[in-house]
Amino acid sequence: MSRRLGNPLPAGDSNAGPSVASAALLDTTRRHFFAQCGVGIGSMALASMLAEESRGAIVRPDPQDPMAPRAPHFGAKAKRIIFLFMAGGPSQLELFDYKPKLQELDGQVVPPEYTKNKRFAFIKGDAKLLGTRRKFARHGQSGAELSECLPHLAAIADEICLVRSMQTDVFNHGPAKLFVNTGSSRFGMPSMGAWLTYGIGSESRDLPGFVVLQSGPRGPRGGNPLWGSGFLPTAYQGVPFLGGSEPILNLASPPGIDRQREGRFFDTVGKLNAQRLAATGDPEIATRISAYEMAYRMQSSAPELIDLSAESQQTLEAYGAEPGKVTFANNCLLARRLVERGVRFVQLYHTDWDHHGNNDTHLGEPLDARCQETDQPAAALVKDLRQRGLLDDTIVIWGGEFGRTPMGEPRDLIGRDHHVDGYTMWMAGGGIKPGQTIGATDELGYYAVEDPVHVHDLQATILHLMGLDHLKLTYKFQGRDFRLTDVGGHVIEKMLA
Repeated sequence: MSRRLGNPLPAGDSNAGPSVASAALLDTTRRHFFAQCGVGIGSMALASMLAEESRGAIVRPDPQDPMAPRAPHFGAKAKRIIFLFMAGGPSQLELFDYKPKLQELDGQVVPPEYTKNKRFAFIKGDAKLLGTRRKFARHGQSGAELSECLPHLAAIADEICLVRSMQTDVFNHGPAKLFVNTGSSRFGMPSMGAWLTYGIGSESRDLPGFVVLQSGPRGPRGGNPLWGSGFLPTAYQGVPFLGGSEPILNLASPPGIDRQREGRFFDTVGKLNAQRLAATGDPEIATRISAYEMAYRMQSSAPELIDLSAESQQTLEAYGAEPGKVTFANNCLLARRLVERGVRFVQLYHTDWDHHGNNDTHLGEPLDARCQETDQPAAALVKDLRQRGLLDDTIVIWGGEFGRTPMGEPRDLIGRDHHVDGYTMWMAGGGIKPGQTIGATDELGYYAVEDPVHVHDLQATILHLMGLDHLKLTYKFQGRDFRLTDVGGHVIEKMLA
């Protein structure tokens, strides 16, 4: 059955009638159509508008203030998101998904029915099965089965929702990262954080609505498009923060320019831009105005934000944070400080999870190192948010672009190839039902065989928790209505509290 994607951002209850202002606008538009176009065309236009009216009043971002908070489609369970992105594809078979049958068949050639017509990044279809060398145990009242690599996560097992049946469409790193973050493997599509801030704006006036933090030896494959705004106005793109005393490049005032003089400059430029915006209606001019104003405010807010010395020693030790360094632990603590200040979407990228079996990327010491860098801070973040009363309306997501194969790679050390048919992510807070495991893979850990969750399903569920209908959060571009979930996605009801 066909469906019309519609326009973005109905305000409040989707069954509610239009506001007084929208009703007046609708009436004016009706009269214009009847007067200018005749009864036939006017009747068609009226029918179209009445159809929109029946779905609720349409609210679009204010061109003068694109990041102003806006009502979602319906009551939201969450207000903000922290996405802990493990770039490279963490191995679910070493961390979350223990398979006794895989242990039993360790070293045997994978049955051909598993690999027929399948493509992999490196291995061939006759690769040998690889059992894990890691020990697993059950934790908490929920009995979540977790690896010895994640002792801190094990301590909060009843706070999280494990999803063991994740599926994606793309098996190479760059396109797969784009797919998780933008809903497409092609460059040029808006990221999840951009869609979210386009949909409901931000509650922060002194910081960007969408902030990106990075740690690890290099940036993630895919780069800036992972947090870009695509065809949405650039006001909604993610803003990367850097380590050190100057988190944003060129944020400090030029030598010899004091705060008062710079303020006058911003005021003058703002007035000129406002005149141009009124004349053209170009949303990029609104972005420019917003960027100047935000930069001016951030000269005060950003240095205070990243100064972790204001945190107690107990908090620093809980995260494993070390002020002045660029680490995942510091970024987790910074993420908490950002959402406290109203930032809508914070994404942390931590790289080097691509464990194929090379000297420095295998499932032995390198995996231990990645877990030691991330396990304690991620668990501390969940506990800290809970203690501060923020977890109930903050979604925390942990995962990468795909998982790893049940087969090993024929390399010198133990490693696995990229895998798209069944892997694991976890979520907590923000309307997520805790203490449960959703989905399962088969006895070898190859296919998701119970409650499969596609990437588009995850995206639809996240938007739903934020009060947004993924079918209605659309943007017309090149004659077509686009959305984060493309033409797929459905809300996973089992995830919801």
